[in-house]
Amino acid sequence: MRTITLALGLLLSLSFSTQAQVSATPVEADNQANSQAKTIEVILETSMGKVEIELNAELAPISVANFLQYVESGYYDGTIFHRVINNFMVQGGGFNKFMQKKATKAEIKNEAKNGLKNDRGTLAMARTGVIDSATSQFFINHKDNDFLNHSGPGRKYGYAVFGKVTKGMDTIDAIARVQTKAADVPVNPIMIKKAYLKEVAVAETEVPASPEAQ
Repeated sequence: MRTITLALGLLLSLSFSTQAQVSATPVEADNQANSQAKTIEVILETSMGKVEIELNAELAPISVANFLQYVESGYYDGTIFHRVINNFMVQGGGFNKFMQKKATKAEIKNEAKNGLKNDRGTLAMARTGVIDSATSQFFINHKDNDFLNHSGPGRKYGYAVFGKVTKGMDTIDAIARVQTKAADVPVNPIMIKKAYLKEVAVAETEVPASPEAQ
């Protein structure tokens, strides 16, 4: 819990840094570099296997902070992949196994202009036809979906990518192939049994050894 809280603090600082231009002292620059070196990974334990996801807090700070808040609260535990389309994507994070929609936090800003592409294995925020309407639901691209990328205003605004699968794409492939019924809902519920933070690791750098006293 504390690790996730620290990660959220990092993300908030990254978010604020993108909203204002500030001249940094050498110490501030070093701190910023260290913050951006952090890697945030989340594990989804599903009823069909484990999926490991690396989140991109540098390019999608709002989406990542939002996702981590849902992870920290246990919101995703017991939810399902409620929309599955082979050779397109698998979507989850909003319904329980009885197809009852869960209450969510506030809608967030769409970060589709961040340059990240909806390629196979990437994680993106699901939304309605309203550009800034994403809340808890996300999807994992089963193939490269270029038409979901930002390409202009209105309907071309796109869907915000904020992470990628690093392990367990075979699980996503298996989920994408399950039998579905009306509205692309799997016949047998595909559960997200648990979602949790794997680690927050800082890239190691070599530091010159201090001279030994004679």
